[in-house]
Amino acid sequence: MSFLSQKKILIVGLYNKFSIAYGIAKSMHFYGAKLAFTYKKKKYENKIKFIAKKFNSNIFFKCNFKNDIEIKNLSVNLKKKWKKFDGIVHSIAFLKKKYFHKNYMRFINRKAFIASHEISSYSFVALAKYFKNSLNDNSSLLTVSYLGSKRFIPGYNFMALAKASLEANVRYMACSLGPKIRVNAISSGPIKTISSYRIDNFKKILSIYEKNSPIKRNISIREIGNSASFLISDLASGITGQVIYVDGGFNIIGVY
Repeated sequence: MSFLSQKKILIVGLYNKFSIAYGIAKSMHFYGAKLAFTYKKKKYENKIKFIAKKFNSNIFFKCNFKNDIEIKNLSVNLKKKWKKFDGIVHSIAFLKKKYFHKNYMRFINRKAFIASHEISSYSFVALAKYFKNSLNDNSSLLTVSYLGSKRFIPGYNFMALAKASLEANVRYMACSLGPKIRVNAISSGPIKTISSYRIDNFKKILSIYEKNSPIKRNISIREIGNSASFLISDLASGITGQVIYVDGGFNIIGVY
Protein backbone atom coordinates (compact mmCIF):
# COMPACT_ATOMS: atom_id res chain seq x y z
CA MET A 1 0.00 0.00 0.00
CA SER A 2 1.54 3.31 -1.15
CA PHE A 3 -1.04 5.93 -0.26
CA LEU A 4 1.61 8.68 -0.25
CA SER A 5 3.14 7.75 -3.62
CA GLN A 6 2.18 11.03 -5.28
CA LYS A 7 3.10 13.22 -2.32
CA LYS A 8 6.11 15.49 -1.84
CA ILE A 9 6.67 16.39 1.82
CA LEU A 10 9.08 18.81 3.53
CA ILE A 11 10.21 17.60 6.97
CA VAL A 12 11.76 20.08 9.40
CA GLY A 13 13.22 19.12 12.76
CA LEU A 14 14.93 15.82 11.97
CA TYR A 15 18.13 15.62 14.00
CA ASN A 16 19.03 11.94 14.32
CA LYS A 17 17.49 8.45 14.17
CA PHE A 18 15.89 8.93 17.60
CA SER A 19 13.98 12.06 16.54
CA ILE A 20 10.22 11.94 16.24
CA ALA A 21 10.75 13.43 12.78
CA TYR A 22 12.86 10.38 11.86
CA GLY A 23 9.98 8.05 12.68
CA ILE A 24 7.71 10.23 10.57
CA ALA A 25 10.15 10.31 7.65
CA LYS A 26 10.62 6.54 7.81
CA SER A 27 6.88 5.91 7.67
CA MET A 28 6.24 8.42 4.90
CA HIS A 29 9.07 6.97 2.84
CA PHE A 30 7.64 3.47 3.34
CA TYR A 31 4.27 4.65 2.06
CA GLY A 32 5.81 6.20 -1.03
CA ALA A 33 6.34 9.90 -0.31
CA LYS A 34 9.22 11.91 -1.73
CA LEU A 35 10.93 13.82 1.06
CA ALA A 36 12.97 16.98 1.59
CA PHE A 37 14.72 18.00 4.80
CA THR A 38 16.22 20.95 6.64
CA TYR A 39 19.08 21.34 9.08
CA LYS A 40 19.84 24.21 11.44
CA LYS A 41 23.61 24.64 11.18
CA LYS A 42 26.33 23.89 8.64
CA LYS A 43 27.93 21.37 11.00
CA TYR A 44 24.80 19.18 10.75
CA GLU A 45 24.81 19.05 6.94
CA ASN A 46 26.64 15.73 6.54
CA LYS A 47 24.44 14.07 9.15
CA ILE A 48 21.24 15.14 7.38
CA LYS A 49 22.73 14.27 4.00
CA PHE A 50 23.37 10.72 5.26
CA ILE A 51 19.85 10.39 6.65
CA ALA A 52 18.25 11.87 3.53
CA LYS A 53 20.10 9.34 1.39
CA LYS A 54 18.52 6.51 3.42
CA PHE A 55 15.17 7.84 2.26
CA ASN A 56 16.28 8.18 -1.38
CA SER A 57 16.42 11.96 -1.12
CA ASN A 58 19.12 14.43 -2.07
CA ILE A 59 17.04 17.48 -1.12
CA PHE A 60 18.12 19.19 2.08
CA PHE A 61 18.64 22.84 2.99
CA LYS A 62 20.07 24.85 5.85
CA CYS A 63 17.48 26.96 7.69
CA ASN A 64 17.51 28.69 11.06
CA PHE A 65 13.83 29.19 11.86
CA LYS A 66 14.56 32.25 14.01
CA ASN A 67 15.34 34.12 10.80
CA ASP A 68 12.60 35.09 8.32
CA ILE A 69 15.15 35.65 5.57
CA GLU A 70 16.36 32.05 5.90
CA ILE A 71 12.77 30.76 5.82
CA LYS A 72 12.13 32.81 2.69
CA ASN A 73 15.34 31.49 1.12
CA LEU A 74 14.25 27.96 2.00
CA SER A 75 11.00 28.50 0.08
CA VAL A 76 12.91 29.84 -2.93
CA ASN A 77 15.44 27.00 -2.92
CA LEU A 78 12.82 24.28 -2.52
CA LYS A 79 10.83 25.74 -5.40
CA LYS A 80 13.83 25.07 -7.64
CA LYS A 81 13.46 21.36 -6.79
CA TRP A 82 9.68 21.15 -6.46
CA LYS A 83 7.54 23.70 -8.25
CA LYS A 84 4.63 22.49 -6.12
CA PHE A 85 4.47 20.10 -3.21
CA ASP A 86 1.96 18.57 -0.81
CA GLY A 87 2.80 19.05 2.84
CA ILE A 88 5.05 20.11 5.69
CA VAL A 89 5.93 18.26 8.88
CA HIS A 90 6.99 20.70 11.60
CA SER A 91 8.83 18.96 14.42
CA ILE A 92 10.96 21.65 16.02
CA ALA A 93 10.93 23.09 19.52
CA PHE A 94 13.47 24.88 21.68
CA LEU A 95 14.12 25.52 25.35
CA LYS A 96 17.51 25.42 27.05
CA LYS A 97 18.07 22.45 29.35
CA LYS A 98 18.41 24.58 32.48
CA TYR A 99 14.76 25.67 32.16
CA PHE A 100 13.36 22.12 32.28
CA HIS A 101 13.28 22.28 36.04
CA LYS A 102 10.59 21.61 38.62
CA ASN A 103 10.59 25.15 40.00
CA TYR A 104 8.56 27.05 37.37
CA MET A 105 8.44 30.46 39.07
CA ARG A 106 12.14 30.49 39.83
CA PHE A 107 13.22 29.99 36.22
CA ILE A 108 10.56 31.78 34.18
CA ASN A 109 11.94 34.86 32.42
CA ARG A 110 11.04 37.01 29.46
CA LYS A 111 13.92 36.06 27.17
CA ALA A 112 13.49 32.29 27.46
CA PHE A 113 9.70 32.62 27.27
CA ILE A 114 9.89 34.52 23.98
CA ALA A 115 12.54 32.20 22.51
CA SER A 116 10.52 29.07 23.27
CA HIS A 117 7.39 30.50 21.61
CA GLU A 118 9.32 31.85 18.63
CA ILE A 119 10.85 28.48 17.69
CA SER A 120 8.20 26.08 18.96
CA SER A 121 5.09 27.90 17.75
CA TYR A 122 5.70 30.89 15.49
CA SER A 123 8.00 28.93 13.19
CA PHE A 124 5.03 26.76 12.17
CA VAL A 125 2.90 29.64 10.95
CA ALA A 126 5.99 31.29 9.42
CA LEU A 127 6.48 28.19 7.26
CA ALA A 128 2.84 28.38 6.18
CA LYS A 129 3.16 32.07 5.27
CA TYR A 130 6.16 31.53 3.01
CA PHE A 131 5.08 28.22 1.49
CA LYS A 132 1.30 28.49 1.07
CA ASN A 133 1.54 29.48 -2.60
CA SER A 134 3.81 26.50 -3.32
CA LEU A 135 1.41 23.96 -1.85
CA ASN A 136 -0.96 21.95 -4.01
CA ASP A 137 -4.68 21.87 -3.35
CA ASN A 138 -5.54 19.34 -0.64
CA SER A 139 -2.14 19.77 1.00
CA SER A 140 -1.58 19.13 4.68
CA LEU A 141 0.51 20.73 7.43
CA LEU A 142 1.37 18.78 10.55
CA THR A 143 3.10 19.65 13.80
CA VAL A 144 3.98 17.81 17.02
CA SER A 145 2.73 18.73 20.48
CA TYR A 146 2.51 17.16 23.95
CA LEU A 147 -0.02 16.76 26.77
CA GLY A 148 1.85 19.40 28.79
CA SER A 149 -0.05 21.96 26.73
CA LYS A 150 -3.23 20.94 28.58
CA ARG A 151 -2.00 19.68 31.96
CA PHE A 152 0.69 20.43 34.50
CA ILE A 153 3.70 18.21 33.85
CA PRO A 154 6.47 18.72 36.47
CA GLY A 155 9.60 20.08 34.82
CA TYR A 156 8.00 20.79 31.43
CA ASN A 157 7.45 24.42 32.43
CA PHE A 158 7.20 27.10 29.76
CA MET A 159 7.67 24.62 26.96
CA ALA A 160 4.12 23.69 27.96
CA LEU A 161 3.04 27.28 27.29
CA ALA A 162 4.72 27.19 23.88
CA LYS A 163 2.93 23.95 23.02
CA ALA A 164 -0.38 25.50 24.08
CA SER A 165 0.41 28.37 21.72
CA LEU A 166 1.25 25.87 18.98
CA GLU A 167 -2.09 24.07 19.38
CA ALA A 168 -3.98 27.36 19.21
CA ASN A 169 -1.93 28.15 16.12
CA VAL A 170 -3.18 24.91 14.53
CA ARG A 171 -6.81 25.98 14.94
CA TYR A 172 -6.31 29.49 13.57
CA MET A 173 -4.15 28.28 10.70
CA ALA A 174 -6.73 25.64 9.78
CA CYS A 175 -9.44 28.28 9.48
CA SER A 176 -7.19 30.69 7.57
CA LEU A 177 -5.75 28.18 5.11
CA GLY A 178 -8.84 26.08 4.43
CA PRO A 179 -10.26 24.78 2.19
CA LYS A 180 -7.05 24.37 0.19
CA ILE A 181 -4.77 23.31 3.07
CA ARG A 182 -5.46 21.21 6.17
CA VAL A 183 -3.59 21.78 9.45
CA ASN A 184 -3.32 19.31 12.34
CA ALA A 185 -1.15 18.33 15.27
CA ILE A 186 -0.13 15.06 16.86
CA SER A 187 0.11 15.12 20.64
CA SER A 188 2.71 12.45 21.24
CA GLY A 189 3.29 10.33 24.28
CA PRO A 190 6.79 10.63 25.79
CA ILE A 191 9.51 9.52 23.37
CA LYS A 192 13.19 8.98 24.15
CA THR A 193 14.83 11.80 22.20
CA ILE A 194 17.75 14.17 22.80
CA SER A 195 15.28 16.88 23.83
CA SER A 196 13.18 14.77 26.19
CA TYR A 197 16.14 13.86 28.34
CA ARG A 198 16.46 17.53 29.25
CA ILE A 199 13.43 17.07 31.50
CA ASP A 200 14.50 16.26 35.07
CA ASN A 201 11.95 13.52 35.70
CA PHE A 202 11.62 12.08 32.20
CA LYS A 203 12.26 8.46 33.20
CA LYS A 204 9.51 8.76 35.80
CA ILE A 205 7.14 10.12 33.16
CA LEU A 206 7.88 7.09 30.97
CA SER A 207 7.13 4.70 33.83
CA ILE A 208 3.86 6.47 34.68
CA TYR A 209 2.68 6.24 31.06
CA GLU A 210 3.63 2.57 30.89
CA LYS A 211 1.82 1.75 34.10
CA ASN A 212 -1.31 3.86 33.63
CA SER A 213 -2.09 4.21 29.92
CA PRO A 214 -4.84 1.90 28.64
CA ILE A 215 -2.38 0.02 26.41
CA LYS A 216 0.07 -0.40 29.34
CA ARG A 217 3.19 0.52 27.39
CA ASN A 218 4.96 3.50 25.88
CA ILE A 219 4.53 4.33 22.23
CA SER A 220 7.22 4.29 19.54
CA ILE A 221 8.32 6.76 16.90
CA ARG A 222 7.03 4.20 14.38
CA GLU A 223 3.50 4.67 15.75
CA ILE A 224 3.87 8.44 15.64
CA GLY A 225 5.15 8.12 12.07
CA ASN A 226 2.21 5.99 10.92
CA SER A 227 -0.27 8.43 12.43
CA ALA A 228 1.54 11.31 10.73
CA SER A 229 1.43 9.51 7.38
CA PHE A 230 -2.32 9.11 7.73
CA LEU A 231 -2.89 12.76 8.66
CA ILE A 232 -0.74 14.03 5.76
CA SER A 233 -2.50 11.74 3.30
CA ASP A 234 -5.79 12.16 1.46
CA LEU A 235 -7.21 9.44 3.72
CA ALA A 236 -7.54 12.20 6.35
CA SER A 237 -9.18 14.68 3.95
CA GLY A 238 -11.98 15.40 6.44
CA ILE A 239 -9.69 16.22 9.37
CA THR A 240 -8.34 19.69 10.06
CA GLY A 241 -7.71 21.94 13.07
CA GLN A 242 -7.34 18.91 15.32
CA VAL A 243 -4.91 17.71 17.95
CA ILE A 244 -4.74 13.93 17.58
CA TYR A 245 -3.45 12.10 20.66
CA VAL A 246 -1.03 9.27 19.95
CA ASP A 247 -0.17 8.43 23.53
CA GLY A 248 -1.73 5.05 24.19
CA GLY A 249 -4.82 6.75 25.58
CA PHE A 250 -3.00 8.30 28.53
CA ASN A 251 -4.73 11.65 27.92
CA ILE A 252 -8.10 10.16 28.96
CA ILE A 253 -6.87 9.10 32.41
CA GLY A 254 -8.09 11.30 35.25
CA VAL A 255 -6.20 10.12 38.35
CA TYR A 256 -2.95 8.16 38.47
